[in-house]
Amino acid sequence: MSQRRACKALGASRSTQRYRPKAVSMEEKKLIARLHELARKYPRYGYRMMAAKLRQEGWHINRKRVYRLWRQEGLKVPKKTWKRRRLGHSGNSCVRRRAEHKDHVWCWDFIHDRTAAGKPLKWLAITDEYTRECLALEVDRSITADKIVDVLVNLFMSRGVPRHIRSDNGPEFIAREIRKHAERAGLEMLYVEPGSPWENGFAES
Repeated sequence: MSQRRACKALGASRSTQRYRPKAVSMEEKKLIARLHELARKYPRYGYRMMAAKLRQEGWHINRKRVYRLWRQEGLKVPKKTWKRRRLGHSGNSCVRRRAEHKDHVWCWDFIHDRTAAGKPLKWLAITDEYTRECLALEVDRSITADKIVDVLVNLFMSRGVPRHIRSDNGPEFIAREIRKHAERAGLEMLYVEPGSPWENGFAES
């Protein structure tokens, strides 16, 4: 099939098939190389800061051109990664700090399941480590820190406040609302070492 008939069938202009990109000039190659050097040296700089930096170095260049080269070379500012705060340590494990009597240490954790339709379910299980009694078993699609506080308030009213609550470093358990409520109630949170579920063995079993 000829080029004319193929372009007609595709609805494309014949000039697009004959187009040849211009060769990259030596100046642009140097500019691209310098842009990569600056990106390695200043990884938190975006294309605007790069354009300003290049102009300071004497390059006659506008921001739009820098943006075009920035996109062309696949350059971008890396996302910030926030280090998760560690609150736990091995000294709070169920072996080193054992429950000595009823309501001395409670523990809690989440159990994950699915319905017959495949929808997720989340269970909050709270246990007295000394008596092995299940104090609460709350289920919902999602359980937030505020929901956990509501469950705790109901337990405190019916059973009293324990000395300690042991848990892992899940985001719901280390939430500010939980820690503030525990402080107001006069109980101590025992956060175990991150990545060590056996240290919260009564909740994990």
